[in-house]
This record gives sequence, C-alpha cells and structure tokens, in this order.
Amino acid sequence: MGTLTLIANMALKLATTMMFLHHGALASLKYRGRTTDAPLPKISIMVPLFKESAMMCHLLTHLRQLDYPKNLLQVILVMERDDITTAKTLAGVKLPPWITTVNVPNGTIKTKPRALNYALDHCRGSIIGVYDAEDAPEPGQLRKVARHFAESDEKLACVQGTLDFYNSRSNWLSRCFTIEYATWFRIVLPGLARLKLPVPLGGTTLFFRRHILEELGGWDAHNVTEDADLGIRLTRFGYHTELLPTVTLEEANCRGWPWIRQRSRWLKGYAVTWAVHMRAPKTLLRDLGLWQFFGVQLLFAGTLSQFLLAPVLWTFWLAFLALPHPLTGFMPSWAFYTLGEIYLMSEVINIIVGMLACNQAKHRHLLKWVPSLHFYFPLGSMAAYKGFLELLYKPFYWDKTAHGISLATAPAPPLTRPEPPHHV
Repeated sequence: MGTLTLIANMALKLATTMMFLHHGALASLKYRGRTTDAPLPKISIMVPLFKESAMMCHLLTHLRQLDYPKNLLQVILVMERDDITTAKTLAGVKLPPWITTVNVPNGTIKTKPRALNYALDHCRGSIIGVYDAEDAPEPGQLRKVARHFAESDEKLACVQGTLDFYNSRSNWLSRCFTIEYATWFRIVLPGLARLKLPVPLGGTTLFFRRHILEELGGWDAHNVTEDADLGIRLTRFGYHTELLPTVTLEEANCRGWPWIRQRSRWLKGYAVTWAVHMRAPKTLLRDLGLWQFFGVQLLFAGTLSQFLLAPVLWTFWLAFLALPHPLTGFMPSWAFYTLGEIYLMSEVINIIVGMLACNQAKHRHLLKWVPSLHFYFPLGSMAAYKGFLELLYKPFYWDKTAHGISLATAPAPPLTRPEPPHHV
C-alpha cells in the first residue's frame, strides 16, 4: 500500500512539475491582466480571530494598506464572544467605518468554519474573502481578484492567492516550511488546476462568488480543515478554482511541537474530509467523474497513507547503509532492491521539485536547504499519528496555532491612535 501510494504521489508531482515547466510562471494559469470596463464589485473580507491580540497592529496596518475603494470594501473581524483578550485589544483601537466586528455566540464547538458561517450573514459583498490574523496581503490584491472574476466564466467559484512566509530565515524549520509552501502553491496547486483535478484550498487568501458559496451552504462547521473540504464540494457542484499570482505573506510556524500540533489538525481534517465524501463513493464518482474521483483518492487517502506508512519506507535506508533489513528474508532480492530504488527515486524527485520551486530571487537562499527536507517530513508522520489518535476522542477539537512569535520580521509598522471600535 505504501509503495503504491508513493508511486502515485510521485507521478502526480511529476505531472504538476511538467505543467509548471511547460506553462512557466503562475501568472499564465489564467490571469491575463487585461483591462476591463466592468465596475468594481463590493468585496466583504472576513478575518476570524481567537486570542490574536499580538497580531492586531500587524493585521490592521495591512488591512488599511489594501488598495481598493473603501466604499466598496467591508472587513469583518470575527471574534468569539468569550475571547476577552482580543476584545480588550480592539477596544483601544480606532477602526475606520469599513472595518467592523462580529461576535460569534458560544456553541458546542468552537471552530473557524463555524465562525465564518455565522459572519457570512453580515457580509454585504458579492465577493467573499477570507484572511487570517497574521496575513500581510499585497496592497493591490483585491483589484486583481475583482478583475479576475470579471474576466472569467460563471463556473469560476473561487480564486486562491499564493501564500508565502515573511520569516523564512528564522530557523531550519521555517526554511523547510517555506520550501514546502513554495512547492505546494507554485507547482502542485497550479498543476492540479491545469489537470482539472480538485484543488484543496488554503485556509486564507480565498475569494468566492457569494451566491455560489451560499448555494453550497458555506463551510462545514465540524471540519478542522474546512478549506480542503470546500474545495471538493465546489468540484462536486461543477465549479472550479483558479490560482492567482498575488502573494499573501504569513508567519511560518517555526517551533517543533506547535508545528506538529498545527499539521496534526490539517491531517485530521484531511481524514475527516475523505471519510465524509466517501460515505457514498458511487455518488462521489457520479458527481466527479473517474478522473477527479481518482484525484480525490490520491490527494487525501494517498497523502494520509504516505505520512502513516512513511516509517516503513524509511527502513530502506538500512539497505543503503549495508545493514540487515527484516524484509530480505521474505522477498526476492530483486523485489527488495526495486522497492528501495523507488523510495530513493522519490527522495530525488522531492529535491528536484523543491529546487524548482525555490529557483526565484526571493527563495534562492533556500536552495541549499532543500535536501534537508528528508529530515523535515518525519515531523509530518508524528503529526499524522497525533491527528489519528485525536479522531478517536476529540475529532472536532481545533488545535489553535499561536501567532506573533516572529512578528519582528513581519513587514508592518506599529498601529497607533486608540479609540473604541464599531460593532455589529
């Protein structure tokens, strides 16, 4: 099983890489940059917050820097009602009229998708966007999004921006995380879109046509990786996602245990997403077709099995180190060494793809760190086992990631002028 999914994942990564090499930069995916006479739409941005006092100055500074007519922009800071610390911080800040707050009532669960569903009723825009508290979007991002929707067909439901990190030089973990994101957002996701496969959305810098989002019923409030689930549901309803060459900088989780906690939540959400959609596999196959159905299996079941079974594959390093391996007594030597060569080939492919993703001015300092991903991905296996254990006793638990650890490297000056906020 581990070898089969490894081969399938290798094939997918090679296919997306070929798309990258053939089509070039992300800008060629769909964004054409043409001028259009269509009037700018009203855009509503939701920013879910929970214990984000440390990020408030950073967040509000970058929201104010957005280059979009403020009479067409609505930003909603979505807070949990019992989040006293964030409320106190906002109470000392003057918010412009186009930024308001919404308090989410207490409930049996406390998740980001539940907060987004509640705040959606307060949105007035025809395009709905989502940012996270640590985000630093490009100032012109919303104009690109509006133009892209105006130039596209009505089946385009979602535009996903590119995510990157502003603290890539903090330590080894942040460097590897940045390499992984560069590969995912610059090669893999654009390749999936070009291959007409479902695109697992990122949790931020997402923009939706409002009527389509409401048609799908919003987000699954119980899914801790609500973005990936929504990406599949969009595809099942006949819609598609495109990636836009506009960057939002985030803070890379650069501490070991917090990184594992965050990744365990993501992988737990992948498991829940796969299980939910596979409750009726024939219906899923009918909705998606064979090609996209295969893509869902590879992206979700394949990813999960790779993380869970990776320790078995790592044992092949024993053979490369001329040490005895327990499998040599159970299979012919040619079969054993073939499996070992497949594993080695996957390591080589990961290095090549990572170097391609980082072969640009901003990320070239990371090229020498790409081979060290071999020691980075075992953390993902630890996270996968943690996530699967949580599925048994707290499947809806949202393992909160603390932000502001590397705030000193963020591109934002401090915010001043405290005054009471506007409330909804």
